[in-house]
Amino acid sequence: MRVVIADDSGLLRDGLTKLLVETGTEVVAAVGDADELIKAVAEHEPDVAIIDIRMPPTYTHEGARAAVSLRATHPGLGILMLSQSLESRYVADLVRAHPERFGYLLKDRVVDVNVLTEAIRSIAGGGTVLDPAVVSHLMGGQGVSDQLARLSERERVVLELMAQGKSNGAIAAELVIDLRTVESHIARIMTKLDLRPTADEHRRVLAVLAWLRA
Repeated sequence: MRVVIADDSGLLRDGLTKLLVETGTEVVAAVGDADELIKAVAEHEPDVAIIDIRMPPTYTHEGARAAVSLRATHPGLGILMLSQSLESRYVADLVRAHPERFGYLLKDRVVDVNVLTEAIRSIAGGGTVLDPAVVSHLMGGQGVSDQLARLSERERVVLELMAQGKSNGAIAAELVIDLRTVESHIARIMTKLDLRPTADEHRRVLAVLAWLRA
């Protein structure tokens, strides 16, 4: 797995680089602003870019804008957005238009290297990883509550784990239930969220993004 890291904090770049290298991930570049990120992706063609949303010079949405640009020029690139705060500008459009190979986690959630590496693997494999707090923020708390009202408490837990990019097997292990039970929960989630079978089998992504439907 080849990764580019883009964050204005040198301390965070160094820390992420060290952690990822220790897990066997190849960090091909670590840069501090959006312009250098775009150059690094063009030069190294990584599998995944880890991008801080706020970077120089204005520390507003440079990272998110760079992600939009990279999605257009490198459609096969996995993108993992990281932020210290909840953001919606640019991010909602990215999620709606290109849910595959995309993730958004709050930095506070990345307290365990396993969370980060699992997210990277899922995104590189074509998956979507969204922090539940991010989903809630994108649509507003009340809208999410309305959409989830039909789900049982256990189904909500399963959907949250799906949003974190966990496979059925990983969900079964975390909840200490068998795989068929997980599959049954997911089938009921799909039914309750009115997600019918599709040829491209993207219902898992659509379930996570159900709240983002127009």
